[in-house]
Amino acid sequence: MATGGSEQVIFIKNMVCPRCVMVVRDTLNDLGFDVEEVELGKAVVRSADDESLSELQQALNEYGFELLQGREEQIVEQIKTRLVEYVRRSEMNKEMPKISTFLSDRLHQNYASLSSLFSKKENITIEKYLIHLRIERVKELLSYEELTLSEIAWKLNYSSVQHLSSQFKQVTGMSVTDYKKASDTFRKPLDFTD
Repeated sequence: MATGGSEQVIFIKNMVCPRCVMVVRDTLNDLGFDVEEVELGKAVVRSADDESLSELQQALNEYGFELLQGREEQIVEQIKTRLVEYVRRSEMNKEMPKISTFLSDRLHQNYASLSSLFSKKENITIEKYLIHLRIERVKELLSYEELTLSEIAWKLNYSSVQHLSSQFKQVTGMSVTDYKKASDTFRKPLDFTD
């Protein structure tokens, strides 16, 4: 694709990690896009026509990504991306703001409207989605077998091991001990819908 033209923001669903950014960037480059920037949930390219976007959609589908067309879908995907960021940052920063403040600041929108839209589109509240993300992170850390449950609770800012254990059982239907004994890890991708 020729250099020049105006910038175009392309919103992409299911980008949840740095590897996703790399795959999307490589795909855009392979298809000849003039790439300005790629970050979780979006890419900025120079003028892209409908034909090249259709080709991009097909290429991204092979990796489990999809282009987001509607404004509401774009906002929901931005919320999901920011929630993943929130979970990651909370491991490094013990003084994180409330999730409502974090999302409002990042997305420059009223939290009540973000929450309402998310619930309507995803059939789950932002708070419950965040709990599911945290439990998936707990599962990931358990699978490494490097940290005790107490260390994981501290790392993920749970008030206590009991709180983590209770939330874990509520989300997974099994205790942490039973989970660790199970041969199947029961891990879900971060783009789960239920």
